[in-house]
Amino acid sequence: MTTVAVVGCGRIANGSHFPALSKMEDVRIKYACDLILEKAERAKEKYPKIEQVITDYHVALADEEVEAVFVLTPNYTHYTVTMDALRAGKHVFCEKPITVNYALSLEMAEEAKKQGLTLNIGVCNRYQRSVEILREMMDEGKFGKPYHVVCSFRQCRSIPGLGGAFTTKSESGGGVLIDWGIHFLDLILYILGAPELQSVTCDTYCEMAKNMKEYKYKSMWAEDTMNLDGTNDVDDFVTGYVRTSRGSISFNGAWAQNLEQHEMYIDFLGDKGGVRLDYCGQFTFFDGSTLESTRSTHEIPGMYEREDRAFIESFRSGVHDKNNIENILDSMRLLDALYQSAQKHEEIRF
Repeated sequence: MTTVAVVGCGRIANGSHFPALSKMEDVRIKYACDLILEKAERAKEKYPKIEQVITDYHVALADEEVEAVFVLTPNYTHYTVTMDALRAGKHVFCEKPITVNYALSLEMAEEAKKQGLTLNIGVCNRYQRSVEILREMMDEGKFGKPYHVVCSFRQCRSIPGLGGAFTTKSESGGGVLIDWGIHFLDLILYILGAPELQSVTCDTYCEMAKNMKEYKYKSMWAEDTMNLDGTNDVDDFVTGYVRTSRGSISFNGAWAQNLEQHEMYIDFLGDKGGVRLDYCGQFTFFDGSTLESTRSTHEIPGMYEREDRAFIESFRSGVHDKNNIENILDSMRLLDALYQSAQKHEEIRF
């Protein structure tokens, strides 16, 4: 039996990790922690496997029974909570992004290595079955030589929690790029087989809600965190270009745009074949030798449950899996460079 504590009882905890952990008969959720006690209490009501609710995560860190901690808190707290947990001798699963910048992410990786502990990052798409299959196809040469990837993650007027933590750079580290873009860019690097990063150029925009109180929206996930007297200083639109040792990547991302089209896809182009991956869904492969398209029909198991199970098996065995921080650092390095490029209005070379 593995005993864990969950720090942060918000949206990602209740929608993904509590349901996943609750299904695992060999996992004990001893603590659910949140600064707002009512959040932890509501989680316990919904997920009876939770044994105790607390507001101070140090209580869980001091408990010798706790082997691992799930850090599901806002971005800016990832570093502190994770470092405290590692220094307390706990394995850590930390939600994406690693933290708000690359330098702090490196420190987290170094601390995990120093302590001899497992630190996994919640880039869940590495456990999405379509992504795994495409990585296998890439390794088998089905694409031939990959030369370009086209990526779009755009929605119509859906800035989350306007004025709250999502749109406050000091707390989130950025906007649509760090929130949605990390998922897309990380799975691209994963499918391409961890290519060497060469250069980036990027532009970011904060245009759609410059006057927050007049902003009109189609949807607002995390609406409960909205604070129209708060701050909006992050990117709601991003566009960029990345050069790697295995081809180039062009992308556009929007939390909000004055278009109703919602586009969430990635195109991988190779000299033998190409594919369009519907984000979190199936894919269509075009074979250049037969000129035929094939639509995938495989089952897609829950990626959060697979991701959480892999984390637990990883620290039990001592063998790093694909979501270990050492395998995610390049994705954070890429995000940092993209934001630097946008700030300096120039190309950044690695």
